[in-house]
Amino acid sequence: MRIATIQALDQADPLSAKREAFVLPEGLVYLDGNSLGMLPRIVQSRVEQVVKQQWGHDLIRSWNLHGWVDLPVKVGAKIARLIGAEPDEVVAADSTSVNLFKVLLAALRLRPERRVIVSDVDNFPTDLYIAQGVSALLGGYELRLVKKDEIEEALDHQTAVLMLTEVDYRTGYRYDMGRLTRMAHERGALALWDLAHSAGAFPVYLNQHGVDFAVGCGYKYLNGGPGAPAFLFVARRHQEAAFPFLSGWMGHKAPFAFIPEYVAAEGIRRLTVGTPSVLSMSALDAALEVFVDVDLEALREKSLRLTDLFIELMEPLAARYGFELVTPREHAQRGSQVAYRHQEGYAVMQALISQGVIGDFRAPDIVRFGFTPLYLRFMDVWEAVQRLEHVMRQDLWKDPRFQQRAKVT
Repeated sequence: MRIATIQALDQADPLSAKREAFVLPEGLVYLDGNSLGMLPRIVQSRVEQVVKQQWGHDLIRSWNLHGWVDLPVKVGAKIARLIGAEPDEVVAADSTSVNLFKVLLAALRLRPERRVIVSDVDNFPTDLYIAQGVSALLGGYELRLVKKDEIEEALDHQTAVLMLTEVDYRTGYRYDMGRLTRMAHERGALALWDLAHSAGAFPVYLNQHGVDFAVGCGYKYLNGGPGAPAFLFVARRHQEAAFPFLSGWMGHKAPFAFIPEYVAAEGIRRLTVGTPSVLSMSALDAALEVFVDVDLEALREKSLRLTDLFIELMEPLAARYGFELVTPREHAQRGSQVAYRHQEGYAVMQALISQGVIGDFRAPDIVRFGFTPLYLRFMDVWEAVQRLEHVMRQDLWKDPRFQQRAKVT
């Protein structure tokens, strides 16, 4: 594809102005927004204000004066639009793992006569670990792990919960949320979805598909910063019966009454636990302002165009240097990332990072590239492939320093 054609795509991009909303290190092509989103400019000023004025001057008065106590529901309401939920169905709190623990326990209680949790054996490990812990805690539960094409067969009259991540973290494969949720309901089970690689990358349709519970994180496509609070969704129809087994004081009906007995709050707030992390919650709150005027369908269209272009430009390199595409070409089955297998994947990625293109690696042999439509240009895609070709043509990945594994890959 000619450079002029790619430049024309950038000129016609309806989301191009959003790039200015982010801090962009010069010369860097960032293809890892599916692990940690870039810093929105508005976050810098918001955090400075919270630290200097709200904490530094107003101190404890800020719980009321600046609404610190309401941040979990305020931030949750902003996320709701991005995932196809109502504002009172989402709350920001804790981590994805902790939220999964909370909603999985709540879901299992709604199906007390059933003892099976079904999931993909390739699901993100923390989801599987949490499910294993819940099963051990309760006793008598089976975590039934199957391959993607075996899920329908695995769902039966014993299934309490179908627990899946909408986009496979390794391959970028996107599940058919509507079909699988419907399938679970037909068998009397509940559907719980992890949106870690969905929220902020493309529109999600929780209520349209009748999803029961969902969780997701704030630091990937939502750009809330490292360790940003996660979120959880409970469909309104389940909230009254969704028992909060982590019964902390912020989920109490009257947290400042300080009575010894726990009484769950009404609605989604009952799924909060302890004191919200004000600094990180404020950062996420500010980051979500970037999405206020974003057309989510345009976001999806650009995501597909970016990933299509990357796959097209990579074809000659894949054939020449042994990269195997593992991301589906079909749009309906693709998230907002592209992944390849390569036997020297770790070293190749480290060498590419040294050339100013940041992606990441997932064991055992996956090089992974995330495409965030808000700040990526089509020319960034072209530049990334050119630099990867340089890495392979010059055998830069053979340098011993790129062979040594760091703690975080």
